[in-house]
Amino acid sequence: MQFADEPGATPIDPDEAAGLIPDWLATKSQLNRLEAENIAAAAAWASSGRADILRSHYVRELHKRMFGEVWAWAGTFRGADKNIGIPWERVPTALEDLLRNTDYQITHNVFGADELAARFHHRLVFIHCFPNGNGRHARLMTEILLTKRLGRESFTWGEASGGDKKHVRDTYIAALRAADGGDFGALLAFVRT
Repeated sequence: MQFADEPGATPIDPDEAAGLIPDWLATKSQLNRLEAENIAAAAAWASSGRADILRSHYVRELHKRMFGEVWAWAGTFRGADKNIGIPWERVPTALEDLLRNTDYQITHNVFGADELAARFHHRLVFIHCFPNGNGRHARLMTEILLTKRLGRESFTWGEASGGDKKHVRDTYIAALRAADGGDFGALLAFVRT
């Protein structure tokens, strides 16, 4: 099955596409719907339990629960470089650094809750731990961090802007790219818009 890539999306290479579990999928729309159902189930799982979310095993387990009914590689770190992200062999160490740094930042009140969560989100997307689903995974991880660890309300992720999906996605990608250069202003505005 061939999947058309949206601008800014991580392409699915042939080896990853071979990991598609359901053999009945015929369209990108069906794939999106099935992934959305899995993500909803993962969100319910995450909201029902108390776990130390700033652990690598939790990050992988959440990804597996989000995509495990769709992709055989769900919850497994990527083993190849992508159009985004750090070199694949550095993923485990970079993730551990992010999780430890975030725990330290929370303990020592280095940033306010929104900025801490936005910076966490950006870095998790930048690392790009998995073959695919990284943006959706990073948004859900950030929501869990906000609500379970920081006691804050969820981000709106641009939904209140009134823009269409393409505009919201373009704004999100532009905000992430600005954060790549150290400017978090657009991302902080976006997450609460």
